[in-house]
Amino acid sequence: MGQLFLNKLQINNFRNLSNQYIEFSNGINCIFGNNGNGKTNLLEAVYYLINRKSFRKNVGFQQLISVESEKPEILFSAAIDEDGSYHSYSGKIESLKSTWYYDSQPVKKKLPLETVFINPFDSYAFHTSSSFRRNWIDSYLSILSIEYKRSLKNFNTSLKFRNNLLSKKPNNFKEQIIANNKQLAMYSIEVRDRRKQFLEELKSYCKLTFKIIFNETHNLELVLSSKLDSFSQEEIEDFYNNSIEKDAIIGHTTTGVHRDDYEFIFDGYNSYEYCSLGQQKMSFLSLLFAYIELFRYKFISYPMVLIDDVSGELDEQRWKNLISYLKAKKFQVLITTANENFKKELEKIEDAKKIFIQNGLINL
Repeated sequence: MGQLFLNKLQINNFRNLSNQYIEFSNGINCIFGNNGNGKTNLLEAVYYLINRKSFRKNVGFQQLISVESEKPEILFSAAIDEDGSYHSYSGKIESLKSTWYYDSQPVKKKLPLETVFINPFDSYAFHTSSSFRRNWIDSYLSILSIEYKRSLKNFNTSLKFRNNLLSKKPNNFKEQIIANNKQLAMYSIEVRDRRKQFLEELKSYCKLTFKIIFNETHNLELVLSSKLDSFSQEEIEDFYNNSIEKDAIIGHTTTGVHRDDYEFIFDGYNSYEYCSLGQQKMSFLSLLFAYIELFRYKFISYPMVLIDDVSGELDEQRWKNLISYLKAKKFQVLITTANENFKKELEKIEDAKKIFIQNGLINL
């Protein structure tokens, strides 16, 4: 498939959104409305259509379906623009299953259209939670690199086998772990090195996007923090072998690339310890846009970008910088705001699609 854009969307029974068709521009789509009227729900519906899951955590069918629905099902119907050709894409979500169709033919794979969801509140989780950072890297790097996705899957399978042996301790479990450690070490090297390559590629884009949007020059980079950073494959294998006794007492693998962490460095300092909350949020936004630029470099196309009200993180000049940046790019973006002043700036974009939401009802 070529470059894909979401052209039209109709949703039935999704949260508070009304049942009606919404048309989108292939460029900038501005979504306006007061808080609590359904702006983020619309972003979530678009994200769900493309990814078959919500960007919210621990959300199931019962949280997504409208309280006013007469049937226990959520329906999606969309028109997809592929380089000027239009295709239908639809889905029915039920409590235990979902079915999807592309040009009326059943499909199992999701659309080959990637999305980046930008929520400034995620900055806090990124700066304070090592598991959030790990999941962020694994998720976005897996999109960029099928090799990384495969290596990570192989590593996790090997790790799960090792942990199962450590937990249940069957006969000859140590011998089985030693045999497995050779494979685990090989996958560890693959995962670690591809992470380091990804972080190196992001570095220049982080500095550039911070300069463009925030009009400041700072050196930003994510740095891998790993106890196995300088180890060779043989040294990692020896490390796993020497850890069997300790890990057997605890019942799982205590050290490995699954415990790697990342430091966000701002002008040579750890951003969590050194930066203000405002600088942390700006750094995180720069990281997300840096990823978008790296995606463009890798695939010669952009992902769809969903931006959930960043007006509180930016002053008026930076609003204008962000708008100029979005206008200069060729990706489809949906951006929401409840801020009246930011709304006025967005309304000045001549070619942008304006979408207004009030109590789930959408006016174009």
